[in-house]
Amino acid sequence: MMFNKRTSPYVTGKQDVSVIMRQVLYALVPGTLVLIWYFGWGMISNLLLAIVFAELLEWGMLTLRQRPVRPFLSDYSAVVTAWLLAVAMPAFAPWWLIALAMVFAVVIAKHLYGGLGYNPFNPAMIGYAAMLVSYPVQMTIWPAPLDFSFAHIGLGQAVQQVFAGGSQSWDALTAATPLDAVKVNLGLHKTLNEIYANGQFGLLAGQAWQWVSMGWLLGGLWLLWQRIISWHIPVALLGSLALMAGIFWMINPQVYASPLFHLFSGAAMLGAFFIATDPVSASTTPLGKLYYAGGIGAFTYIIRTWGGYPDALAFSVIIMNMAVPLIDYYTQPRVYGTKG
Repeated sequence: MMFNKRTSPYVTGKQDVSVIMRQVLYALVPGTLVLIWYFGWGMISNLLLAIVFAELLEWGMLTLRQRPVRPFLSDYSAVVTAWLLAVAMPAFAPWWLIALAMVFAVVIAKHLYGGLGYNPFNPAMIGYAAMLVSYPVQMTIWPAPLDFSFAHIGLGQAVQQVFAGGSQSWDALTAATPLDAVKVNLGLHKTLNEIYANGQFGLLAGQAWQWVSMGWLLGGLWLLWQRIISWHIPVALLGSLALMAGIFWMINPQVYASPLFHLFSGAAMLGAFFIATDPVSASTTPLGKLYYAGGIGAFTYIIRTWGGYPDALAFSVIIMNMAVPLIDYYTQPRVYGTKG
């Protein structure tokens, strides 16, 4: 008599890496569409270049490491990394800047540590932080929202800007982000009322950026509904950021921006739902996730307010990535049937 011998696991789920990554990509669509509405071809070029460079680098590293290429190229992990970097970088970023960012993200932060599942740092944030430190001017020049939309900049002009560099007329249409404007103007001893009076800001944190953040929030809530991520990291990150902003705002509202401004400015929403929740580099225990994300929110506010960079989510994530092994070690839940 022949027996069919099977080994565990006997019960398998429908979620694998490719399914999860596709769900993340779907969730990124609302915020990305808002960015495309405001920045037109500039954001599309970011996305296309980042994805192409990421896939080429992924293929090259897998070949060098003698790993199977097709399964890893089809799991969408490189595409997610590329997408996150593309939407975080300024629209119409030069092609070489995106290429370098992807080298740091895919080659250094991912494959030099062993590939997917072994990277201790978030690859997208390593790529972003490396470019921000190395090329601060290029990484902090954003086009003015709507001035570079489809209605104003054609495909030919966009290609020339990305591959041949800008001109004086393009430079004149760039604008500081809300976080940039607040940091610079407070350095000139202007009050927040004076900064807001120039009409640059909308109801929350910038005429364009508040809607971009709404898009990330919508996608993040969908990830929660699909149980791709848990509530711990988004709630702890946004909660600690809002708490610190609220304390200082109550102390002096003319110097320190409100909690809503910090929540809907920069990469707060993107980081809370899509970056800090990276299952490889984030904390894995329920309590550890709260400590990990709370630290990211706190460091983000500290660097935004007193540091040299207007937004600090990339640095905050990397700092807390380093602390993850220690956090997980001391927050392991009690094993059922044993004493704590």
